[in-house]
Parts: sequence; structure tokens; C-alpha cells
Amino acid sequence: MWRGILVFILLAISAVAADAQRRQINPIPFSHEPCSVLDNRPCTPSYCSPLEPGPCIPEIFYPYGQNLQLTIESVPSAADRAKYRKPDHDLDTIGDLFAELRTCWSPPSDDARAGMQMSVRFSFNKAGGLIGPPRLTYATSGVPADIRTSYLNAINSSLKACLPLKFTSGLGGALAGRPIAIRYVDNRELAK
Repeated sequence: MWRGILVFILLAISAVAADAQRRQINPIPFSHEPCSVLDNRPCTPSYCSPLEPGPCIPEIFYPYGQNLQLTIESVPSAADRAKYRKPDHDLDTIGDLFAELRTCWSPPSDDARAGMQMSVRFSFNKAGGLIGPPRLTYATSGVPADIRTSYLNAINSSLKACLPLKFTSGLGGALAGRPIAIRYVDNRELAK
């Protein structure tokens, strides 16, 4: 009887091991195998914890994109109010630029819609002026054309009122020609 139980346990273990071998997939598809001490061919470096089974996929730190993105709310939250203060010096950092752009925004008073969102994209030149007009990239769906036009006019007039921005030579050279994407969110509570 003990012999039968032992044979049954061995068969069960071998079936589980065979099933695990059949299901094993390459963790790094379309690439070389992970590195080994004995490899003499190109391999993909990886690192793992001793507690993890098999090779790990290496974590790749992708470079940041070329565009700068900013969200501007009509009514900032209490935690973000400090970000909406106009700098009292020439703009020297991206944070200074974003604070200046936030203080420029004045939403439309007529044809306003609660929850309206609109995104534009533009670039600055070295002197702090715009390179061409801002291009509309997103508007809340289902909004009538006159309301979209009202918000786009408010965005254009807000930006024109702040121009030219006073960049330091370092920031002006770094920002010149780089796309900046701004999402405007009208989160005011409007009377119906």
C-alpha cells in the first residue's frame, strides 16, 4: 500500500513539472535570451530577486517627451493656489513659466459652460513671443460651436495679454521652438 501511494505522488509531481515546462514562455519576446555567465553571444541584461522564478524583464527608463504639458483650472484648489502666483522676477525655470501662464488665464464670462475643457498647443521664441497662433487640439465633445469659439477667443486674448514673457537667456534658449500643451479646465460653479 505504501508503495502505491509513493508511486501516485511521484506521478503527480512529474505531471505538474511537465505541465509547468509546457507553459513556460519567453519573458522577452522578439529579443535575445537573458544574460548568463557562460554566454558568448549578445543577450538582454536583466536582474531579478532571488525570490522570483526565472528571468525578469528589465525596466527601461524611457526619456521624457519633447513637449511640456500643463493643466490650468479656472478655480484652483487650495493645495494648488501657490502655483497660481505670478513670479516677481524674470522667468528662469519651467515652474516659473507655468506659474506665469496660470496667472494669465481669464475664462470667458459670457457663453461659459461648467466643466468645459479645451487644449491648445503652441511654442515660444527666444524673446518670449509666440511662434504662430495656438492650435486647438481638444475641446469637450457635444459643445456648441459658439461656446468653443468663446473659449478659444478667451485663451488667445489671455495669452496675448501676457506676451512677451520675460525669459532669462538660459530658459529662452531651452524653450525656443519646443511645443507646450495647455489644458484649460473651467471648473467654476456657474449659475444655470
